Amino acid sequence: MSVSRTLLITGGSRGLGRNAALALASDGADIVLTYRSQSSAADEVVAQVEALGRRAAALPLDVADSASFAAFVERLQAQLADWGRERLDGLVNNAGEGHYALIADTTPASFDHLVNVHLKGPYFLTQALLPLLADGSRILNVSSGLARFSLPGSSAYAMMKGGIEVFTRYLAKELGARGISANTLAPGAIETDFGGGRVRDDAGINAMVASSTALGRAGKPDDIGPAVVALMSADTRWINAQRVEASGGMFI
Repeated sequence: MSVSRTLLITGGSRGLGRNAALALASDGADIVLTYRSQSSAADEVVAQVEALGRRAAALPLDVADSASFAAFVERLQAQLADWGRERLDGLVNNAGEGHYALIADTTPASFDHLVNVHLKGPYFLTQALLPLLADGSRILNVSSGLARFSLPGSSAYAMMKGGIEVFTRYLAKELGARGISANTLAPGAIETDFGGGRVRDDAGINAMVASSTALGRAGKPDDIGPAVVALMSADTRWINAQRVEASGGMFI
């Protein structure tokens, strides 16, 4: 097998992470994906990537547990060594979960959990992976359209994503000397199982999204995978420190 890019995608067992893994594999990348609990779903993605002629591996990781990152990096290094590789060519910080509560109803415990999953986790996981990222590699952090527009019940989640967008700009500034670029991809409302499948399964929410979107529908996972491929490509290496929203024109 020819030498290809090797990319790490967190939360790659389902939803947008799964779609991104398959799209990147179709573009010729080998994929290491992480999962928190859905090992069978992760194994299915691995099999699908391998069916595309690329190498794949699934490693368990709880992004809310930053104390586990050192051990994860050791497992990742072992996996890369099995493939005859020492470095990653890219990182997609995708893992996350939804949260829906008004400001008046948000608890300190739920807020702290969101910090661990969506802010502290990506920050310190990226830090732990810096020695494994090759010079010239790419980092893509996944945000949300909710960091631009406001919908009641999403304040805490959106705050975390706003923080990730700031983090992206600092990554680009501090890692630029190594030729590493960092960007943010902000999906709009997508029909996946995220947040209990609200956009996919609730007809009222789906209709609201469609009516608020210039292209007249909610997003599909297949709308996002190609955007990930584009932003992780060497062909777009001069795009750096940017927030790219893939929402079909929601709330414009």
